[in-house]
Order: sequence, then structure tokens, then C-alpha cells
Amino acid sequence: MARPEKVRLGEILVQQKLLSEEQLGLALTEQKRSGRKLGRVFIENGYVTEEQIAGALARQLNIPYINLKFYNINPELVRQLPETQARRFRALILEDRTTSLLVGMSDPTDLFAYDEIARLVRRNVELAVVNETEVLAAIDRIYRRTEDITDLARELEQDIGDVSIDFGTLAANPGLEEAPVVKLLQSVFDDAVQVRASDIHIEPQESRLQIRFRIDGVLHLQTEADIKIAPALALRLKLMSDLDISEKRLPQDGRFGVRVRNQRIDVRISSMPTQYGESVVMRLLNQGGAPLKLDAIGMPRELLERFRSIVQRPNGLVLVTGPTGSGKTTTLYCALSELNSVEKKLITVEDPVEYRLPGINQVQVNDKIDLNFARVLRSALRQDPDIVLVGEMRDQETAAIGLRAAMTGHLVLSTLHTNDAVSTPLRLMDMGVPRYMVGSSLQAVLAQRLVRVICESCTAPYTPTATEAEWLKLELGEGAASGHYHAGKGCSHCNGMGYRGRTGVYELLEMTSAVVDAANHHDMGHFVKVATAQMAGMTLRRHAVALVVQGRTTISEAMRISNQQED
Repeated sequence: MARPEKVRLGEILVQQKLLSEEQLGLALTEQKRSGRKLGRVFIENGYVTEEQIAGALARQLNIPYINLKFYNINPELVRQLPETQARRFRALILEDRTTSLLVGMSDPTDLFAYDEIARLVRRNVELAVVNETEVLAAIDRIYRRTEDITDLARELEQDIGDVSIDFGTLAANPGLEEAPVVKLLQSVFDDAVQVRASDIHIEPQESRLQIRFRIDGVLHLQTEADIKIAPALALRLKLMSDLDISEKRLPQDGRFGVRVRNQRIDVRISSMPTQYGESVVMRLLNQGGAPLKLDAIGMPRELLERFRSIVQRPNGLVLVTGPTGSGKTTTLYCALSELNSVEKKLITVEDPVEYRLPGINQVQVNDKIDLNFARVLRSALRQDPDIVLVGEMRDQETAAIGLRAAMTGHLVLSTLHTNDAVSTPLRLMDMGVPRYMVGSSLQAVLAQRLVRVICESCTAPYTPTATEAEWLKLELGEGAASGHYHAGKGCSHCNGMGYRGRTGVYELLEMTSAVVDAANHHDMGHFVKVATAQMAGMTLRRHAVALVVQGRTTISEAMRISNQQED
């Protein structure tokens, strides 16, 4: 391919009638003022989309436009171009064509970038246009820090050698940014954020230290290192979270903040003594993510409208239930974001505060000074709140106070650990809450789980196994045989897993008069029968099956949800 010619993006967009002369003039003025790239000004002002710019360049230069969302990238091929240059030029090597390399660039008119890439790869280069956002996302996925982490772990191992760690020296110098242990942890955090990990597990085994990431609810091994570095990592993390570095016999919990890839990450840390050393688990909470919205968490439209109307009520208790890691807190914060206004006072009582929302009074529980849920909740009610969020109803006292608050004109939102919506009122009664309080204060119970979503870049038709076919027949009847099902084949976008991201699966039990009457009845079997009938098929299982039919998740994921409900 011949060396590309320099072209003017604005003129191309005007010629192809994607931009007006007036918009071009305004954008040029804005570019001179701000110094931003002209294409970015067009996009941010809403004149054109990234896809329109890419398509226009492809037509003008007579080269292909490649949608990276559906392109299976070869990571080994991509890494022939160093990460620094890939980011700088917004470029990816996409294909080896024997006599040349196909390179995707967001700006194929950049002649300097073209020459520099050709020099670095020492091959003829053919160009394709790609979307800048997708290029950066692909770079984040592919240029992982696995090798860096392994090398830094070895460096730390050599640094420690066979000598025992001088904890005093490390503790006295917590700001040694060049220390191998600090560089190793920074690389671990960088890699975890790149692959969208929710948790980092640092686990000492008999002869090795393993570091695992939880991605979309499933643990993946990141690296293994010499067991000798485990104490140094645990010590540094304890220093960062203000834990007691001399205490290795008891579990400890804490938190700290880090800045990774221009994102503010809050880290919740838990250390626990095990047979071979201290196991450390860290939950990563991105404080700079997208705004929390109920529309974006996957609720079916009918259930979403019902849930919205319930949380708009002036008083009552609304519970969100499910196991740990099922997205309960996220759902409550989405509701809280919609309820947040100048006219209402909102107070949250949490352990820990997971999301920070402007305009809301958030209180962190601290058991060390006897600042528990019940105590904070009593004080919160003296602050004249309209809405109170209680992070979790852990005991009878907290539940009773929350229900009384709901009876006296407050809207109370909280979570509880139960398998499904129907068992939640029974769980409250088992905790010792009077039956009449449950019936009069509880407005609704939303039960939820998270299922993995099929990667849309590699989704393909799927033939169910005999077991899956039998399960589908039970759920869908004879229509199951004629259904079209999908699964991910595994590609570079999903790290070969076939899944990318998760969505919620929900069921809602509204405490109607019939359900309340049944709750006041001493026959619990009668209550379960009435409550199940009231949900009328709007169960976790039915929602999961609907996602399978829509091609959004796999049969195995829906079966997993069903098995959890039966546990």
C-alpha cells in the first residue's frame, strides 16, 4: 500500500454532508481555544459520531473500516507494536498478510504515525480505519501486566532473599515508592482495573503464593510467586489500610484509596490468618464510574415500573435480598440516586460506604467504638430524615428499629441475606421481629442474582446438551425444542471465556393485602402459597429463562440460578 496522503478531516465530513460549514467553523474556533483534536471536538459537540468519522475516512482513503467489537484480535500479533506506541498512535496490528501487516488506526491520515509504525515493525504496512474508543479498550485488554507482575515478584523475592523481612524498616518507611513491593502492588492494581476485576485474592499456599482476580463473578489465576514474598505484601497492604501490622493471629478489616489509570478506586481489604500465612482479599470499588441508574441494571420493564412506584412511597420498608456479591447495594444506590433531591433528606448507615453520592448524608459503621447499625440508626432517626438506607439488617435489633421507622413515616431501604423473595418475611419473623410489624411495615421484597452475559463479539448458535434440553423442556414446555440458543465461543474481547459483563436477574414480592393477611396467618405453608401465586411467574428462574431465550445468557448460567434457589 502507498503511503497515505494528508487530508483535512473537516473538509471530508463537509463533502460527505455529515457536517455543515457552520459547524466546521465553530469546531475550528473551539479547537484553537482548547487545543483538543478536531475530531474529538466534533464528537463532544455532538456534530458526528466516532463511527461516522471512521466511515468517512475509510471512504475518502479507499481503505476498509473494521469494527473491533466483532473482530477477533490476536494478542501475540498486537504485541509486536510496543504498548507506548500503540497508545500514542491509537493503532493495533490486526493481521499478518505475509508481505505486509494490516494495522488499524483511528487516524490513518497521521503520516508521522504511519512512518513510525512501519519503522518499528520493519514490515510494509496496510491501513484500516478503526474506532478510537474501541482501540483504547482493546489496548487495555491486550497489553496486560502479567509479565511485569511476574518479573516484579521475582525482583521482590531477590530483594528479600533468605533473610527475614525487617518489618520495622518497612513500617518506618511507608512512602518508598520505588520499593519492589510497592511496584508489584501497583502493577497488580493496574492489571485488575484493566480486566474489570471486582476482587483481588492474595493467597499463600504451602510452597507458592497465588494471586487471583474475580472477573464477572469467577476467579481467574493471575500469577504465582515464591511464598517468601507473601509477608511483605501483607505488611504493605496493612500499612496502606492502617491495620495493626503486629497482629497476625486475628482477622482484620480496613480500607484505603488508590489512583489507577486516572481512576479513583476505593479498596476494601480483609486479612485472615491461614495455615501458610495471611490471606488478603481486596474488593475494588470504582468511584468514578457511570452514574447509577435503575434503567441500566437489567430489570424487566414491568418489574422496573412496579419497583419505581414502590420506592416513591412516603413510608414503609423495602428490602433487596440475595447472596453476597449479587448486586444488592448497587440496586439500592440506583434507587437512592433517583430519590435524591433538594426536598428530601437522605441518610445511609453502611459498613462500609461503597458509593459516594453528593447531597446524601452517609455514615460509616465502626464496631470498634460501638458505633453499630442499631446505634447509628437510632441517631439517624433524630436527624429528621425522609429516607434511610440501612446497609444490612444483621440482627433483630436493627430490623426492629428499621421496621418501627417505616411505621412512623420514613421510607427505609435495606438488604437481607435470603435465597428468594418469599422466604424474606419469614426470615424477619425468625429474627424475632413481631409478625404484625412485618405485615404493616414491609412494602416489598426484591430478590436478585447476577448472571454472566454472552460476549457479543463471539456469540454463536448453541445446541443444548441432553441435561440442558430436559431442563428447558421443564421450563418452556414443548416449545423448548424449537428455540434458538446461544453461547460464546471465546475471543480476545472476553479473554476466551465466552462471557463479558453481568446483568441482574430479579423477582419482586409486593406485600398486597392478600399477602399481608397470609403473613399474619400462623400457617407458613399458606403464606408461601399465596406469595408465590402473587408473583405470578415473575420469579428469578423465569427471568433467567427469558434471558436465555433472548440470547443474552447461556442455559448453564440460568440453571445455576435455579440451583441457587433450591439450595
